[in-house]
Amino acid sequence: MSNSPNIGSMQVETAVPLPVARAGRFPAHTLTTGLVSWIGVMPFFIFAVLFLILPTGFLIVGAFQDPQGHFTLENFRELLQPGVLDAYWISVKVSAASALGGAFIGSLLAWAAVQGKLPAWIRPTLMTFSGVASNFAGVPLAFAFICTLGRVGLVTMLLKKYLDFNLYSTGFSVLSFWGLTLTYLYFQIPLMVLIVTPALDGLKREWREACDCLGGTPSQYWRYVALPVLWPSVLGAALLLFANSFGAVATAYALTGSSLNIVTILLYAQIRGDVLHNQNLGYALALGMILVTGLSNGGYIWLRSRAERGRR
Repeated sequence: MSNSPNIGSMQVETAVPLPVARAGRFPAHTLTTGLVSWIGVMPFFIFAVLFLILPTGFLIVGAFQDPQGHFTLENFRELLQPGVLDAYWISVKVSAASALGGAFIGSLLAWAAVQGKLPAWIRPTLMTFSGVASNFAGVPLAFAFICTLGRVGLVTMLLKKYLDFNLYSTGFSVLSFWGLTLTYLYFQIPLMVLIVTPALDGLKREWREACDCLGGTPSQYWRYVALPVLWPSVLGAALLLFANSFGAVATAYALTGSSLNIVTILLYAQIRGDVLHNQNLGYALALGMILVTGLSNGGYIWLRSRAERGRR
């Protein structure tokens, strides 16, 4: 019996022969791989600290200080001035209008590309355009809309020449509330397409087939199956669009200048300096914007996680 192999002891002996495991240390290649991985993400952390965390902490501290650096709450009391409240309200209205319009039109475009019986080349073309247009903003976008819908813009002149319709006789102006909202829709709609398309892809074909087999109509399918699955994604995307437009400054400033009193332009004036220069009030304005956009993004994250659980 002493010469017969002991299978159990062989398993035990081969399970723990490594000195590394008994010593409680990691192999050298594991440490090297982990170090290389951390080095790879270091540029992200450096960028986040320099351009996100430190500036945010700086303006939070500055919002509670006066020009001499003393602690004060006066900056937040000045936020209750009629001009400041009007700026916040106009920004909320522009953001809400562009978010609702972008969510509605973008959802229809995404549905047509994913669920509609369109040619196969439509979807990749739409997605490519959406990826480009969703990042097209700032001065180039403002200039494009002035050249298109300004008083002597291309579309304005074509309507007047061929349809004898003067767009500006209706009270419309590209420098107004609706002009800025329409400009924001240029990048809001493509962004909605990019966000809601994966949610539409998550609708399983078996759900539609089961509804048809049970005698359900298309309206019943959308009412009882598709929309309950999609609404967290759509609503969350609308909140993201709201935050996206609420924080936009370059497009609004290049398009309207100071003719439209929104909070980002007021913040720009306070930081850069004019007759109403109060840098610490600008910090308080920025902190209020952070709270609004933070709540919107928090709602988007919560609804996205809810949508993912629903699809599982």
